[in-house]
Amino acid sequence: MEPLVFHQSPALRRPILVLAFAGWSDAGQSATTAVHFLAEQFGATKLASVEPEEFFDFTVVRPQVRLVEGRYRSIEWTTVEFATATVGAIPHDYIFGWGPEPHLKWKTFCGTILTLVQQTGAEMVVMLGGYLAEVLYSRPVPVTGFASDPERLRRIEVSGTRYEGPTGIVGVLGDACRRAGVECVSLWAALPHYIAALPNPRGSLALLLRLAALLELPVDLTPLKDTAATFEQQVNDAVAKDPQLAAYVRELKKREFAN
Repeated sequence: MEPLVFHQSPALRRPILVLAFAGWSDAGQSATTAVHFLAEQFGATKLASVEPEEFFDFTVVRPQVRLVEGRYRSIEWTTVEFATATVGAIPHDYIFGWGPEPHLKWKTFCGTILTLVQQTGAEMVVMLGGYLAEVLYSRPVPVTGFASDPERLRRIEVSGTRYEGPTGIVGVLGDACRRAGVECVSLWAALPHYIAALPNPRGSLALLLRLAALLELPVDLTPLKDTAATFEQQVNDAVAKDPQLAAYVRELKKREFAN
């Protein structure tokens, strides 16, 4: 069984692939929420999916059973999906991809993504991520990144990451793109580790602001800005009611001023 299944064969115009994976690299569900937001806003239509048998442990991420028209049951398998959209007069089409981080055969999985890049003629791969850090929830969400062309990050005022250590599928796929000569960019939002509420729309908003600048993408972020403002007020209220959490936030502010 081929791992990449196409559901349509559109003639895409110099497409750009934007990816997010749930799990280790998706703190606050910031990355997957951002990609879903774009797909919905631009009316993306299903392009392809990854056959999940090789890449997922179904005892970890179980398939879902659905009752169809009250008559029979249908199984929805865990997978990575891709949808495509045309955005106005922009000379690029967009492919949006999302799904859980695979459990197995990461090298084969990266090869599958590169097959999608080759068969669609994608010019660039952009990966979104989120991670937990000691950052103040009340400050603008910091965004760092990596790019095969560092000038792209400089233009959108994103600092390059110097992280070394354990990585996820985003890091492995970035390396695979580099080896294959495919231009790639990754953008990462740093979210406060002491805020457990999901999703965190402030992280998604920070990623989309940078992504829109990177790709000159005319996305209307007003709904997400409103959601992020409401979320921030809810966090303010929660911190005010929790003396221990409030004390920790004050300590973080002291460290920030000391630096």
